[in-house]
Amino acid sequence: MLDLFLEIVTPSKIIFSGEIKSITVPGTNGSFQVLKNHAPIISSFEVGILKIQTASSKKYYATGGGTIEVSNNKIQALADSLEEVNEIDLSRAENALARARTRLSNINKEKIDIARAEAAMARAMNRIKLVSQHKSSE
Repeated sequence: MLDLFLEIVTPSKIIFSGEIKSITVPGTNGSFQVLKNHAPIISSFEVGILKIQTASSKKYYATGGGTIEVSNNKIQALADSLEEVNEIDLSRAENALARARTRLSNINKEKIDIARAEAAMARAMNRIKLVSQHKSSE
């Protein structure tokens, strides 16, 4: 048996359920890692890279944010969105980034939701960053 049990759930499905050695999360106030016997915590996390260390591998995911609860070596993460590095379509992420940049550059020309465009840009940049850092190592 490994050190921790993790379950990650998105609005559409369970992404991961199993035993792990550690998880690194892009917390709202900075990245943090959870290891065996971590103090109980409930925290939010934001757009960033989530890393899971299992007994035999490291898994990397792009996340759109969510919440995480740690208690008695059990972790439950409720993620707004989560994509494993090998599932990311790089050209789609690059197109999403271009669309978001175009929308933000036309702020005075049309009515747009600036916060939504900025969030889309952050998610696209995060996906691109994850693929460039970790896809070749998977």
